[in-house]
Amino acid sequence: MSRSGHPLFDLDAYLGRIGLAAPPPVSEDGLRALHQAQVFTIPFENLDIHLGRGIDVAPGAIFDKLVRHPRGGYCFELNGLLFQALRVLGFEARRVLARVFIEPGQPSGRTHLAILVRLGGRDWLCDAGFGGGTPRHPLPFETDRVAAQFDDRYRLTGHPLGIMLQNDAGQGFRDYYCFTDEPVIAADIALGNHYTSTAPASRFVLHRTAVLPSAAGRQSLIDYQLLLTGAGEKQRREIAGGQAYLNCLRDIFGIDLGVTPDKLKPLPTA
Repeated sequence: MSRSGHPLFDLDAYLGRIGLAAPPPVSEDGLRALHQAQVFTIPFENLDIHLGRGIDVAPGAIFDKLVRHPRGGYCFELNGLLFQALRVLGFEARRVLARVFIEPGQPSGRTHLAILVRLGGRDWLCDAGFGGGTPRHPLPFETDRVAAQFDDRYRLTGHPLGIMLQNDAGQGFRDYYCFTDEPVIAADIALGNHYTSTAPASRFVLHRTAVLPSAAGRQSLIDYQLLLTGAGEKQRREIAGGQAYLNCLRDIFGIDLGVTPDKLKPLPTA
């Protein structure tokens, strides 16, 4: 049994993985520290889909992959792990499912997982798994309030489908995703994960992705295009396939797939 008292969640191993020396307190500062630590250390990535392994969203499988191995995951894994940590640490947390607006005015099904935390008499939106748009810190659940985080500005606003998260990264606010606070059960997550990881039209089936934010900016790899942002600057370069691609994952994102280059499936044609 781990120090957390939960057989599937080793708190010491989790804190070591995200670089925290001690459990954060159940407070706004503690929530901020926990959220930022996970976002800055465990990358967003969907590479198991392209290795033919699929995505297992069982709590134990998520913990083993993201904590005990040099791997990351996407929303169902990253926020699944954060949700486990929050509950073990004593935070009052609940999950929400959201519709992503990849194109303006065109919502997806409920294929994104996020978290609401009740603290100090109000809710906070926590999301460690939205890829290039992942907030580094929790967002106070207050509509039409702008929250600045590094080079991003976020706000929540009302929408016919629920509450919309928007982001302004310098070109005006754009819709990210819309959610409601209705109960979420394991079957809802399994359904969203199945579509996201297997549907031919899913962007996670069509593209390989890795993202790691930091205090300085973000590092993003979409297929073979590497984008480094920070200090108001952007650097782009193309990464060769094969071993050079695996080296990029390891050296920039801390991801070790443990495979030889021939094991990476060719990218499908959109």
